[in-house]
Amino acid sequence: MVSYKEIQASNALINDATAPRVAVFVGGTSGIGKFTISALVATGASTRIYLVGRRSSEERMRAFIQELHAINPKAEVIWTEGEIALLAETRRVCEIIKSKESRLDLLFLSAGYAPFDGRNETTEGIEITQSLEYYSRMLFILQLLPILSKAEAPRVVSVLGGGLERETSINLDDLDLKKPGNFSGVNAQVQYVAMNTVTLDKLASDNPEVTFCHTWPGWVSTGNVRRGVVANSIWGWFVRLLLDPIISLVAFRDEESGQRHLFQSTSAAFGGRGVPWQGKPGQNSLEQQANGLFLVNYKCDCTPNAKVLPLLREKALKKVWDHTNEVLGPYL
Repeated sequence: MVSYKEIQASNALINDATAPRVAVFVGGTSGIGKFTISALVATGASTRIYLVGRRSSEERMRAFIQELHAINPKAEVIWTEGEIALLAETRRVCEIIKSKESRLDLLFLSAGYAPFDGRNETTEGIEITQSLEYYSRMLFILQLLPILSKAEAPRVVSVLGGGLERETSINLDDLDLKKPGNFSGVNAQVQYVAMNTVTLDKLASDNPEVTFCHTWPGWVSTGNVRRGVVANSIWGWFVRLLLDPIISLVAFRDEESGQRHLFQSTSAAFGGRGVPWQGKPGQNSLEQQANGLFLVNYKCDCTPNAKVLPLLREKALKKVWDHTNEVLGPYL
């Protein structure tokens, strides 16, 4: 485990030279994304952050942005409205960013929640959480790769469940879990985690100049466990009376979660570039590359998931990649 003191010491080295000059946070209106933005701004470094969120969050985020500016006037936080569960909206937001920036140092993806209220689809016919946790994230990456590749040490961080993959995680006969009986909150989360890892591993192999991290944050009291839960359902009562109190007891504090994810977003422990790191370097999924996919857990330790990932490459990669390109093709 990388101790919290080590993480704080690393983050204390972030300055104008080592901070991401341009960052995009998708899912930064609450939870881990918001905590990480606060941690980055609090370094005092000069940085420009695109904060992407729904229109309903704008008023609350304007107040948050004012607070950040008071903490660090050198940090510019730009509110960018978009309903990113919709792939057409994701493409629109990416076009806005690309029209303004020639390079991108950090893409931080943390939007999503567990779909324990059952299957609900967007107007584009995609299950909402699968769009947020997988399709939209991959579309952001593919759309922004041209400007990521122009940065000195570009990094993509996807916050979900890196390292939790299993050989049987992906239902290859029903990648969108549309067939009767296949969809549940647990099945969906397991499938979306593994699809993230398989595709990010492919992208890391194809883009060796970019560092990719798929992180498992552990318990963090973000409130997302309640999102989408029907208030008076059995699951709603379970969350309210049992799960929420347990999370509150064992979860990382907001500040520590933000610091840990800032470390993952900036430290040379992941990819050999970034803020200097004297500790043990993280191990990525591609032994032949300095960069690759880093599966990072809540202790900021890495696992190559060496028994599972090769099997997923062999059995699932082509089908997942082909299907992903079929879904995203109209938006690329």
